[in-house]
Amino acid sequence: MTTPFIRPDVAALLEVANRPGAKRAVDVGLEEARGMLHASRHLFDAPVGDLAVLRAVEGGPCPMRLYDAREERRAGAVIVFYHGGGFVLGDLDTHEPLCAEIARLTDLPVVSVDYALAPERPFPAGPEDAIAAARWVAGNPEALGLQVDGLVLSGDSAGGNFAIVTALALRGERAAVPVKALWPLYPAGNPTRHYPSLDAFGEGYLLSRASMEWFDQCYRPDPKDWRYDPLAKPLEGLPPTLVITAGLDPIRDQGRAFAAACIAAGVETVYQECPGTIHGFLNLRRALPSAQEDLERSVALLKPLLGRAASRP
Repeated sequence: MTTPFIRPDVAALLEVANRPGAKRAVDVGLEEARGMLHASRHLFDAPVGDLAVLRAVEGGPCPMRLYDAREERRAGAVIVFYHGGGFVLGDLDTHEPLCAEIARLTDLPVVSVDYALAPERPFPAGPEDAIAAARWVAGNPEALGLQVDGLVLSGDSAGGNFAIVTALALRGERAAVPVKALWPLYPAGNPTRHYPSLDAFGEGYLLSRASMEWFDQCYRPDPKDWRYDPLAKPLEGLPPTLVITAGLDPIRDQGRAFAAACIAAGVETVYQECPGTIHGFLNLRRALPSAQEDLERSVALLKPLLGRAASRP
């Protein structure tokens, strides 16, 4: 087997992560696994940085947090962001640096959603929260102090799955404002199918096959339900879509498959694969300086999609 290209900063991080005795989520209890993700933010992610607005959002169906680089702005789109963590880990705090940077780079408000986690609340509680939160953001601009004329649905990993699922839900039963774009980041886009990337990168590349199996045991999804596997549902009519994947990710091929299915369904689709990097790289920007460039390139691809969406009647 050909040795894959690995960026120098990624190789250095993997050398630490793969040392004897290093623990994965599956190797520890639930609370310790959640604590490890919180600790990784402070060890490996960039600082939150300056923002004009960073506050809790009151009144929604689940806890949410607003990030904005401006104190005041004209009517425009809001990014609704769903954090990753295998449907089991993660919260508003673990993804705060990423949400803050997305708000700065896009010059759009970001609402981060703290949806229900398994195993305490297994499938379908998480996607139900995700869909309800997007509807609430669309219909309650006064609670945000914003004039909202559209949504951009985004999230990483499991959150990317929720972004896709929410876009499908709002396609059929529209919210108070339209979904202008879909922006899943290394998403679980087709989790019921086994792809070659799982075999190639399921061990030794941070996200492990064993941890993914543990996540699935906690989440207890219905594999036939489109709210778990969005490729079980037709994709025609989705908004313009930008799919981001990592070249060394065990779920890379799920993102590829989702992007290909969008193209086949006639959805305006842009696909960005980031070579030589690993799952979760956007939450590792202190340890992986190259991830900042990936994020900036992704935002540069998103902006034309939003511009074309704004020009449509």
